[in-house]
Amino acid sequence: MDMDLNSENSSNGFSTQINLEKLHKMAAELILLGKFLLKLLNAALVFVTDLLARILGSKLVRGHFHLMLSALVLFGPVLSLWVPKYSIFANSNNYLYRKFLKSTLGWTCIFSGSFILLLSISARHPRSLLLRHLSRIGVVGLLWWVCQRLLTLLEDASGTCYEPLTPARDIQGSSVQLLLHEDRTKLSCLKANMVWRGYEVSQDVLIVCLCCLLLVEEMSVFGPHLAQGKMSPGAPLRFIFLLCVVLLSLSMFLLLCLLAHFPKFPAQHLGGALGYLGWRVLYQGWYRLKPSWGCPALPGEGLFTTTDTHKPQSFKKPQ
Repeated sequence: MDMDLNSENSSNGFSTQINLEKLHKMAAELILLGKFLLKLLNAALVFVTDLLARILGSKLVRGHFHLMLSALVLFGPVLSLWVPKYSIFANSNNYLYRKFLKSTLGWTCIFSGSFILLLSISARHPRSLLLRHLSRIGVVGLLWWVCQRLLTLLEDASGTCYEPLTPARDIQGSSVQLLLHEDRTKLSCLKANMVWRGYEVSQDVLIVCLCCLLLVEEMSVFGPHLAQGKMSPGAPLRFIFLLCVVLLSLSMFLLLCLLAHFPKFPAQHLGGALGYLGWRVLYQGWYRLKPSWGCPALPGEGLFTTTDTHKPQSFKKPQ
């Protein structure tokens, strides 16, 4: 009886040891598979980001992207003749319009600010230079806030609110009478389901154009940074750069949908022109001045320095 118990205990211990060995082998195989997948994903990330960095850092894109965007805003409404009227993007209550359009600047500031931060850490420059480069994002946010307030004041001053009056006897061919309300703003007029008539500027097209131009300007320095070859940028920097490219593509697609499905002339053209003007004043004007605390400087300027000579090598934009 005792011998049977001892043999049963020994067999149980041997089976437990076998199970543990199997678990160890499975865990080792899973770890090797995970490492292989991580290496594969990292290689794909490096290949894609290197390719995109070359494209966005090329003279063709840096020097002519604003022209392509201007042509899109100018001729985009013509696509309304061919786009399907019952498409999902023809609905103004689409999630892309309701949520993403209102937060375009927020996502742009988050992604571009993170990219500038990680790029500055990779380049190992002082905090003062980092703050000057990050201040560009704050300047764009302040510019958008000012534009919103000014455009709202101009629209309220140049427009009028009307209340449609339905005739007592609604007969076919009767004209609708309008009651003037001079004390209402555009926002209060539309909330009351009244009719607003006046000049307006498409703020949606304005902010999307400005965000697209900002993203291209900020990301164009990644190519020269890779070309230096001093140190390979980490996966976080490459991933944030890829997110910025995805955001740029989504913003361009959103702009195309707005122009094709909801054409408004000349409100959208005025919005695109103001977005282009804001980029021109900042990136082609103010930021080209002598770097100081009063001027954030161009993207990449002062970023790429050598630790041996401590002489900054500015990245110059094409004229």
